[in-house]
Amino acid sequence: MIELRTERLLLRQWRETDLEPWAAMNADPEVREFFPEVLTAEQSAASLAYFRTELAERGWGWWAVEAAATGEFLGFAGLDPVDEEMPFTGVEIGWRLARPAWGHGYASEAARAVLAFGFGTLDLSEILAITAAGNRRSRAVMERIGMTRDPAEDFDDPTVPEGPLRASVLYRVLR
Repeated sequence: MIELRTERLLLRQWRETDLEPWAAMNADPEVREFFPEVLTAEQSAASLAYFRTELAERGWGWWAVEAAATGEFLGFAGLDPVDEEMPFTGVEIGWRLARPAWGHGYASEAARAVLAFGFGTLDLSEILAITAAGNRRSRAVMERIGMTRDPAEDFDDPTVPEGPLRASVLYRVLR
C-alpha cells in the first residue's frame, strides 16, 4: 500500500484507532452539511473497512490523513473511480476533514499530493472532482489546485435524494 507524504501530512492506510475520530467527524452536522445525512458509528465503521480493503487490494483509494508532526487524525483524501450511476466516467479526487483541521490549508495540500500521485504514478490523463453546488469550501479547494468547471456539465447527482443537495458541479483537471 502506497503512502503519500507532504511537508505537514501523511496519507496512509486506515488504522483501528482512526475509527473513533472518523465516526465523530461523520456524526458532525457541519462536516456533513453537503451530504444527505450524518453517519452512524456503524456506517462509519463500514466505510473505514471498505476504504482499508480498497487500499490493500488496489494500492490507492481513500487514504486516512494525519498530521505528520503529531500523528493526529485529520480526515481523508484520495482517488476513486466515479460511481457507475454518474452521467460521466473517470477517476475522482476527494477529501473531507474534521472541523478543527479546517482553515489550515490541509485539504489543498493533501489534494495536491493526490493529484501528483494520480498523474505521476497512475498515469491518469484527467482527474475529476464532484461536489454539491452550494459547497463553496470544496469548490475553492478545487480551484486552488487548478481544477476548472464548465457550467454546462452541472448535473443532478443520481445518488443523492431529491432536494437542494442534489444539484452538483463537476470540476476537471488535465495532466
